[in-house]
Amino acid sequence: MAKTITFGIQKGGSSKTTTSGIISYLLARDGYKVLAVDMDSQGNLTDLLTQKDLTFFEGKTILDAFKEDDARKYIYNVSENLDLLPADDFLATLAKFIYREYERKQKMDGNFLLRETLKQVKDEYDFIIVDTPPSLAEPMINAICASDEVVVLCESSKWAFTAIERFLETAIHAQMNYNPDLRITGILRNLIDSRRTDSKAFADLIESQYSDLVFSHLVKRKASTGRISLNGFDNNPELDAALEEYLPFYEELKQRVGIN
Repeated sequence: MAKTITFGIQKGGSSKTTTSGIISYLLARDGYKVLAVDMDSQGNLTDLLTQKDLTFFEGKTILDAFKEDDARKYIYNVSENLDLLPADDFLATLAKFIYREYERKQKMDGNFLLRETLKQVKDEYDFIIVDTPPSLAEPMINAICASDEVVVLCESSKWAFTAIERFLETAIHAQMNYNPDLRITGILRNLIDSRRTDSKAFADLIESQYSDLVFSHLVKRKASTGRISLNGFDNNPELDAALEEYLPFYEELKQRVGIN
């Protein structure tokens, strides 16, 4: 049965989507069967992995899977080992669906909607990777409640640093009340600009404050990685350079989650 890993923090610009996409790609490249799940109504992971306009997925998204209680019908095949549950703008109506329809009809806590949907396909994958929005709203809570592991993404800024504690509190609350099997895998310090002393200072501060959680590798800001949203993973002449910063983190992540 798949191990579900969520990448999150309630702060935009922390490279959640890029990291989710790269880890999904690397796991699939290594022969694991992967389902990427886009829980952000911006649909950036969907765009990144498919390089298709979001209008292509209208009526064929994870929100439709929730409404029809049918995950398989809405899974999009990206490559041999990589599938996707896509998202678009309509996922912004998830809260309305949960409270007006799902909880009334199913008589089940709406925080378990994603967990119940993924149960249908969890035994068909080795890993499920979940990308999340920059807020502690229903999509994020659903992702945390459905996960075995959660990785905190933090770029090098004051607002990202102050968001860590609130995100951890949310994850611990979910762990205590909804998902006792959830594990906080660690904090990835991301988009570190080696040319700026303030960027290094925040990276050091995060390590000092959360020494028991931080990944040892810092992912540095790199132009080729930033351009992966434009070029995607297929026929990308910069792909090796774009992935280079993430490979040490990938190896460390595999060790922490027990990947052989």
